[in-house]
Amino acid sequence: MLGRLYRRLFAQADRLNRENILAFADEARRALTVVRRFVDLGCDDGAWTMRVARQLGATEVSGVEIVPEQADKARSLGVAVVQTSLDKELPFSTESVDVVHANQVIEHVANIDLFVSEVRRILVPGGYAIISSENGSAWHNVFAAAMGWQIFSLTNVSTKAGAVGNPLALHTDGSPVSASWTHKTIFNYRGFKEIFEVHGFNAVRIQGSGYHPLPAAVGKLDPRHSHFITALARR
Repeated sequence: MLGRLYRRLFAQADRLNRENILAFADEARRALTVVRRFVDLGCDDGAWTMRVARQLGATEVSGVEIVPEQADKARSLGVAVVQTSLDKELPFSTESVDVVHANQVIEHVANIDLFVSEVRRILVPGGYAIISSENGSAWHNVFAAAMGWQIFSLTNVSTKAGAVGNPLALHTDGSPVSASWTHKTIFNYRGFKEIFEVHGFNAVRIQGSGYHPLPAAVGKLDPRHSHFITALARR
């Protein structure tokens, strides 16, 4: 029963997190006036990519995706996809992108410094990054740690099982995940903000969503302990 409750709360938090992303996208569009090129890192099947692109009013939509089947789906929707790993230099020219987005991707990346520095490199001066991830300081993660369990955000660390170390995790009954789907780094609120600042981003703001077991919107009031955290960072 508790597992089902967590799944429902997760879905509510995810919906609000996407609303936060769209709000940041609207803010970036207004600040830039014109958004020419938009890049989605880890674009999956492209559906969410195109939703964010519409919010931005972007005229060129590109993406990076490592899974061939998902990359093909994204291409069918009009995303110019490069199939490659995000643990490499990004396949875009320096200062060629107005907005970079990555939703629930940075936690899967092995080299955080490379990822963040590459995001900054490809952005035009004054361009925006909208990056979302899970929060190690979320109350449900604090609870799990106190129980001696793996925190919810770090249960998918093995390719041998869907989840380990937490009986309430999302994928305890699932099949093993691929290496690209395992979580490598989970940030806490302050670390998430500062990783962009140490790489030279300005005006980094964080928005939260999800606050289990309370309504997801409470996370907007206390992002330090929300489930998801999303950064809007200006180059």
